[in-house]
Amino acid sequence: MDILAILQIAMRALARNKLRSSLTMLGIIIGVGAVIAMVGVGQGAQQRAQDQIAAMGSNVLFVGSGSVNRGGQRTGFGGTKTLVQGDLDAILRDVPTIKAGAPNSGTSAQLVYENQNWSTRISGTTPAYFDVRVWPVQRGSIFTDSDVESAANVIVIGETVRKNLFGETDAIGKIIRVRNLPFRVIGVLVSKGYSSGGMGGDQDDTAFMPITTLQKKLTGETWYSGLMLSAVSRDASFSAQQQIEAILRDRHRIRPGQDDDFFVRNMADFAEFQEQQNQLFTYLLGSVASISLIVGGIGIMNIMLVSVTERTREIGIRMAIGATEEDVQRQFLIESILLSLTGGAIGILFGVGSSYLITNFAGWDVLISPLAILVAVAFSMAIGVFFGFYPARKAARLDPIEALRYE
Repeated sequence: MDILAILQIAMRALARNKLRSSLTMLGIIIGVGAVIAMVGVGQGAQQRAQDQIAAMGSNVLFVGSGSVNRGGQRTGFGGTKTLVQGDLDAILRDVPTIKAGAPNSGTSAQLVYENQNWSTRISGTTPAYFDVRVWPVQRGSIFTDSDVESAANVIVIGETVRKNLFGETDAIGKIIRVRNLPFRVIGVLVSKGYSSGGMGGDQDDTAFMPITTLQKKLTGETWYSGLMLSAVSRDASFSAQQQIEAILRDRHRIRPGQDDDFFVRNMADFAEFQEQQNQLFTYLLGSVASISLIVGGIGIMNIMLVSVTERTREIGIRMAIGATEEDVQRQFLIESILLSLTGGAIGILFGVGSSYLITNFAGWDVLISPLAILVAVAFSMAIGVFFGFYPARKAARLDPIEALRYE
């Protein structure tokens, strides 16, 4: 028999028991849909984490002030006052893989505009900081190097600060008070949203002013709490980290065996860790969902065995009029594959629909992967072959005479 004739016979056999065929396919439908939706949830979480990491800056290294031992008590990070402009100059001069860098110091303060006020974190830095963090303004502009040199009373605010101080009013050019000092708002930064990464919290709840303005008019400090540095690439950031540590140990006269009075954090390390965690999460979700596909395959095998028993006499008649064992085996195998493929096709629609429902109602990021769809369909077809082979082989090995006598 040719393959087309066997296919037609298989379709008629399945159509005779529509309800049973539909219930048999249900396991495959749920399995394929679950794989697509769960992998979509995992990849959506992975993409969101990557976006958050990218929002922190490109290939960023953060150098922070370390701890100091005072009378046997260690102060913890931020206890030293040894990071200065000379350190930043030395890093930019002697580490060729660092393309940009900026100092960073901060304080908390109450910002006041007319009858509105908002407490936030104020950072002092230079214009290079916004290049390192890849953080442009949505309105206005950032302060300039001349503003830093003159310690100008200008400020750039985040979106959260803008909303709480100005509402729907344009903030550019407005005068706000910071510890009773007047500052002119010259820019509003593009919103970066919340971050679960190393910096954490609402990234838009912040404000920036020239580092000299902060030190001379707000804090009185002459040192930096940190340095933000950007490497030319992620791979280059690892060698740059080692060079930075060596330079700072030399400049701070730290002898071998002594603890560093600074620390260096590489965002590339955090990014790699996040990627590994999210991939593991995706694989776990996909594996759990795949179990339902296996259960669906067992259901197919069970129904096909029942079908072989019910159609024993029919099999005997086909063999008596010339059908070979290969024809009978091929017929039942094709029926099994048809069940799994049809269930897989409906499962794709179910999975995509479920993904959109999860996005709309649960608010989770879901990323539909064409690869996940292909793998789910291929897996469902493989299940049809695997679990359909035994019933098909059993049908092909029936004795024609015994099959004709079967009641």
